[in-house]
Amino acid sequence: MAATSVASAPSVSATSSIDQALADRLAAIVGARRVLFRPSELLTYTADALPSYFKQPALAVFPGTRDEVVAVVRELAACGVPFVPRGAGTGLSGGALADGVVLVGLNRLTRVISVDPDNMMATVEPGVVNVALSRAVGAYGLHYAPDPSSQAACTIGGNVAENAGGPHCLKYGVTTNHILALEVILPSGEIVTLGGTDGENEGYDLVGAFVGSEGCFGIALAITVRLSRNPEGVRTLLADFMSIDAAAQTVSAIVATGIIPAALEMIDQATIRAVESSIYAAGYPTDAAAALLIELDGAIAGLEHDVETVETLCRANGARTVRIARDEVERTRLWQGRKKAFGAMGRVSSHLVVQDAVVPRTKLPEVLAQIHRVSQQNRVKVCNVFHAGDGNLHPNIAYDASDADETARVHVAMREIMTLCVDAGGTITGEHGVGLDKIAYMELIFSPESLAAMCTLREVFDPERRSNPGKVVPVHSCREWHMSPAARPSASLA
Repeated sequence: MAATSVASAPSVSATSSIDQALADRLAAIVGARRVLFRPSELLTYTADALPSYFKQPALAVFPGTRDEVVAVVRELAACGVPFVPRGAGTGLSGGALADGVVLVGLNRLTRVISVDPDNMMATVEPGVVNVALSRAVGAYGLHYAPDPSSQAACTIGGNVAENAGGPHCLKYGVTTNHILALEVILPSGEIVTLGGTDGENEGYDLVGAFVGSEGCFGIALAITVRLSRNPEGVRTLLADFMSIDAAAQTVSAIVATGIIPAALEMIDQATIRAVESSIYAAGYPTDAAAALLIELDGAIAGLEHDVETVETLCRANGARTVRIARDEVERTRLWQGRKKAFGAMGRVSSHLVVQDAVVPRTKLPEVLAQIHRVSQQNRVKVCNVFHAGDGNLHPNIAYDASDADETARVHVAMREIMTLCVDAGGTITGEHGVGLDKIAYMELIFSPESLAAMCTLREVFDPERRSNPGKVVPVHSCREWHMSPAARPSASLA
């Protein structure tokens, strides 16, 4: 791809093209039932899995094939109309919300195009559900390693947009480590291929640029992923502690041995109690201050030695008990409690902010103590469940959005938590993305020059800035099109 010169921003009048006539032209491509235009029909698409922002699309269109996606994007390009790509809507940053623009839903593109077990790769459409891919290749003794907690619902296209992670990213890496090639339609309607299946290519890492671009560079039509072999053996341990500090210290002690667990998760008492009072009860001890869910995998030779080493370290650092899953049924139950923890928190309050930040692993005890202080000062309830092995925190705040005073205190607490994570040498997101939710924090970690460089990169893919406008980079940094309130995310959570 050649660099594209900076184009002038589209005018506000471009939104006037989103009318019944456009809906009719899109219906001619995808069918009338696959175009939603009435506000009541669009209600489902006003939010994602973060119940803090509500944005009304002007229109939603749901192509069902690659060719329909191409035709839809080219029609929007011809009209100069902005759009927002959306997968399953499980995102946690408000990144797939369309405010007064067209929403392009990709959840109907669910084909596994090809599987190459010999070369351990597969090519899929963007609407393939994450866990469905592993099921499709399971017969070959393979799986797709990135496993977000929402993997039963989230799509590979959305994972690519957000560079999704998951519990097993400590050992196996996040989405970008498993994407070989992308067929992409740019907002202009041009189709390009990024990367390849033959190993390292000459030139720039355009796959690396596209993965994590949050829909601002275009739409992936086909995604070629790297698959992983199923390990010979897996051992899952649950260690519980009477102090969060002891659990956090154990995390560093385990990693310091040189053993890299497949997963190393921490769950605090508030989360444990929510899980254990729900249908996802996993047998976690409700009187523990914190628990570590530790998974070790690999060759059978040496695996038991690693299990013994980890168990010894847990006990030496204050673990009250260490339990090793006896079989696959118990292992699945332990993991269900962890992966369904966010859903279980619905028992705590009507709304939940699932935050996402990263700190150096050695700073976990200090940062967790500060998060507790922030929660007390602002009188909000924080439940922690997170990827402790790589310092990817999820301080989740349960609250009632109908209470204006509580909502305001949640907003203050979130800002304080994000700031203290940055001050500890961390960053504002590890896997959920920036979207709308974290735009205000971008200037905490990036200089004006760095933000301008991001805008310049975006202009290579989308010089008119019509793909997912108003997201990721602050408006004034990117001279974003002020076509709607989406360009200025509300300071309110409600």
